[in-house]
Amino acid sequence: MIVCGPMKSLVVVFIALGLMLPIMNMVEAEVHPANLPATPLDPSQISRPEGKPVLFIIGDSTVHNSSGEFKGWGDVVWQYFDTNRIEIQNHAKGGRSSRTYRTQGWWSNVLAGARKGDFVIMQFGHNDAGPLDDTNRARGTLPGLGDETKEIYNPITRQREVVHTYGWYIRKYIREAREAGMIPIVCSPVPRVPRRPVELSNIETNQYAVWAHFVAKEENACFVDLYNIVMHKWVGLTPEQIKQAYFTANDNTHTTFAGADLNARAFVEGLRELKSCPLAKFLKEVTE
Repeated sequence: MIVCGPMKSLVVVFIALGLMLPIMNMVEAEVHPANLPATPLDPSQISRPEGKPVLFIIGDSTVHNSSGEFKGWGDVVWQYFDTNRIEIQNHAKGGRSSRTYRTQGWWSNVLAGARKGDFVIMQFGHNDAGPLDDTNRARGTLPGLGDETKEIYNPITRQREVVHTYGWYIRKYIREAREAGMIPIVCSPVPRVPRRPVELSNIETNQYAVWAHFVAKEENACFVDLYNIVMHKWVGLTPEQIKQAYFTANDNTHTTFAGADLNARAFVEGLRELKSCPLAKFLKEVTE
């Protein structure tokens, strides 16, 4: 059939719209990279070292970061362990909260690879204060420790979701780690660049550090207070000095290698002080 005149113009318009619709749908469905779910792992296909346990590390971008000059402390902490006796695997994911690390399937993958006698270090809190249901990441958790919930429509997954408190999520990690045979170690979040000079008399508090400590104590789990150990290492320094030494010029949250190493050494220091955490026996001996 030959189409001409005004009808031909309408046909061209309809064809153009038909071609554009798939593109429009692709744009509408686009998901921020930080919200991409994990690919489920088959436990039978997971490679494990023979004869030694695995230390799994989970958390956010302050724990694992490969963006330019940024480094997470979980990326460098391996150097303080005897890796001939223990395998270190950093499974932290940038942009995740205690909620989205599990709802996107990252925690399920860790559990799939876990065996009795393994360890897991967890550090969340930096992203938990975000909105519950924004269109960018939808990663926030309810503040507190209890069983309060809020049902939302998640615009990222396009499904209804029941959101819990930060304490509830940390408690679930601890319990599920133990069910999988792992020994959990809870960490408070590392500090950002402070707002004022750090002095012993005015160290800023962090509510997520308080909550993490409470849940760990409640569950009788090992706890390393990274926030307070690092803040005490900053005593006598101004925000400008801390930023210049440990952070990049345009960032108050993510550390350079120097900052990541300081945080890693803070973890090792806190671990050594624990009286009954078997992970400490895998640390390298202190040499002068």
